[in-house]
Amino acid sequence: MTATLVAKDLAGGYAARTLFEGLDLTVAPGDVIGLVGVNGAGKSTLLRLLAGVDEPLAGTVTTNPPDAFVGWLPQEHERIAGETVAAYVARRTGCADATADMDRAAEALGAPDAGDAAAERYSVALERWLASGAADLEERLPVVLGELGLDVTADGAGVGPDSLMTALSGGQAARVGLAALLLSRFDVVLLDEPTNDLDLDGLDRLEQFVRGLRGGAVLVSHDREFLARSVTAVLELDLAQSSHRLFGGGYEAFLEEREIARQHKRDAYDEYAATKADLVSRARTQREWSSQGVRNAMKKNPDNDKIRRKAASESSEKQAQKVRQMESRIARLDEVEEPRKEWQLAFTIGSAPRSSAVVATLSDAVYEQGDFTLGPVSLQVSGGDRIGITGPNGAGKSTLLRALLGRTQPTSGSASLGSSVAVGEVDQARAAFTGEQPLAAAFEELVPEMTTADVRTLLAKFGLKADHVGRPSSALSPGERTRAGLALLQARGVNVLVLDEPTNHLDLAAIEQLEQALEAYDGTLLLVTHDRRMLDTVRLDRRWRVEAGRVTEV
Repeated sequence: MTATLVAKDLAGGYAARTLFEGLDLTVAPGDVIGLVGVNGAGKSTLLRLLAGVDEPLAGTVTTNPPDAFVGWLPQEHERIAGETVAAYVARRTGCADATADMDRAAEALGAPDAGDAAAERYSVALERWLASGAADLEERLPVVLGELGLDVTADGAGVGPDSLMTALSGGQAARVGLAALLLSRFDVVLLDEPTNDLDLDGLDRLEQFVRGLRGGAVLVSHDREFLARSVTAVLELDLAQSSHRLFGGGYEAFLEEREIARQHKRDAYDEYAATKADLVSRARTQREWSSQGVRNAMKKNPDNDKIRRKAASESSEKQAQKVRQMESRIARLDEVEEPRKEWQLAFTIGSAPRSSAVVATLSDAVYEQGDFTLGPVSLQVSGGDRIGITGPNGAGKSTLLRALLGRTQPTSGSASLGSSVAVGEVDQARAAFTGEQPLAAAFEELVPEMTTADVRTLLAKFGLKADHVGRPSSALSPGERTRAGLALLQARGVNVLVLDEPTNHLDLAAIEQLEQALEAYDGTLLLVTHDRRMLDTVRLDRRWRVEAGRVTEV
């Protein structure tokens, strides 16, 4: 179905805070609109409003036709206990709801007193069921899972339709989420961070899917290369300026046009401020001249000469008139509001004394985890090495990191960790901040040498303020937990930095700041990422590729 989604004068937020208002947006067939802005600007909120999941504070969201099939795929892949891959995909694609609606309509149609209304309802439900792709989902699912490397092998290993979602690794769950997207048949699709946890092959498939859409799409992503390759327009939610603007063209055009627009705003304000300051200065001078003229006239005319007194009065009145004219010009100036400075994540990575010359060594090391084997691996990490690690999901990258850091023992072969190694880590699961303990308390336990006040001050620099530090760590968003992990890197001294997919859930400005911090960091770096721009931007002197349990230097 060809469908258009229209948001008119939309306002969204939570509690007493409005994040955006007066937002107009039309998503026509073929439109791919990238939604960008700092964390907390309201990107996920807007997607929920467009999907009809939440009610807006003001405004409307409509589709043409009214029964258009709008699909919303939220940021985190919710895993329900006991839910199979097939049931998960049916839920994410809308097939489960469409099937339930059709079953209820069929039951109503079979009632003895069923009339025309029941027949009409069944007809609509059947059409929606067919449009959702539910009719052949069972046949299509194994094919797509196989294409994504999730098929079941002859010995029963792997991932299939009957596998439990809770038993899957993060990478496997991400690929099942991608499978759900590839199997969906939405008229308008709303995607919240679809690139998170996808490997390069998954990113390529996602890009092909988005570019091949006949319907419209609105997507949130912090993967700059994905945005550059996929979107036809960019909607920016500017939290600092309390504004929003739709930029036509692709992502690169948006970056250029946004910079020009910001410079124009700054120039307009500078011109206004300079003009106003000049007029105020001149008015002040005129007032001083007027007051001085009256005083001088009184000193020179002690005899109360009426003619001279009149002349002095007229001169004073002329000066006062000039002052009033100047004040009138100031009042008539079109006021230009000063652009508010955007909050920026500015941080450095704390440094520790240098480690030993050899940081870690693996010699014919083999690591077995269930039916997965990494190795045999023979590697050496020297002090100061900057190593980028890539490879498909499930290939063993996180296992390799644990092996290098001595957190798991090899089944065979040997592994050793150098002396004076101070490790700083942002792991893929952001495990340092996942419990029920309040954020500030959890942070203090990790850096006991810091006072409570210092901890709160540091967290505030990372955008984690009073309404964050008292909340349980598990209640924080993935982006907030990532910023807490980065704050920990600044608080601690490290000489071996381990980053496992650090850009997941970070906004674009924070990613760029992280890249700058990595440029200034001079210790050992182990960077696992699928962010293609980060791999090109960050200075690396070695590259490892991990695939099927093997590690090769490229």
